[in-house]
Amino acid sequence: MTFIYPVVLTQREDGSWEGEFPDLAMCRCSGSNLHEALENAREEAYNWIELELQEEEPVMPHVSDVEDLDLKEGQEVRKIMVHYRLMEGWDE
Repeated sequence: MTFIYPVVLTQREDGSWEGEFPDLAMCRCSGSNLHEALENAREEAYNWIELELQEEEPVMPHVSDVEDLDLKEGQEVRKIMVHYRLMEGWDE
């Protein structure tokens, strides 16, 4: 399964970055540079999705349209792609 969710990124005064997924409740990322923040965003989104898919009745949130996001000055949006492989019955 492939999931693509937007992350809103903001550069801090010290040059580091922080981000938040508007569609994934309480899913945030950070990094000392943009590349690190994006890598962290992918990992955090994967963990969020994995946790949701383990629920008895998982509900994946709707994906926001980037054009509908209310960005503040200095913020940018990137789309994060997560590949998740379901392996039911894998007990070994």
